Amino acid sequence: MGKQDGRLGLVTALVRTSFLVNAVYAQAGREHGLTPQQGQLLCVLMVQPYGMGELSTMLGLAKSSLTGLVDRTERNGLVRREPDPQDTRAVRVALTPRGSRLAEEFYTETCRRIDELPATLAPAEREALAGLLGRVVLDNEVPVVFLELDEAASAARRQ
Repeated sequence: MGKQDGRLGLVTALVRTSFLVNAVYAQAGREHGLTPQQGQLLCVLMVQPYGMGELSTMLGLAKSSLTGLVDRTERNGLVRREPDPQDTRAVRVALTPRGSRLAEEFYTETCRRIDELPATLAPAEREALAGLLGRVVLDNEVPVVFLELDEAASAARRQ
């Protein structure tokens, strides 16, 4: 349980927050016919097409696991493999038009739901929380697997 005063320690709070966010992500994915991994892949590809090596690093997946994920997502008509203009031996993975639409819908819904999680916080508390978590993310060089709302809207228009 929590500490005597009802507050959680930092580690417990961060771990439980990750479970909370993952549950929201998974639920939104199910409602859009996506696995959590497919949802992550689509969100990453909203920015631009990426090579398999880049995707493996960004998503933290072994290359064989990533290949299976891309294969399944490609069979569903959401992504396509295209030649890499810099390396004729390599391919990049890009969203299809259908995948781009679904990525935007999934992303928007996921953002809405996650934004509701700290609903009881005052605006200043929300801003402080975002600033602190942002520093943790940046200090640990977390790959860009989820965009800011304005960045996602720009990326969707480019697709």
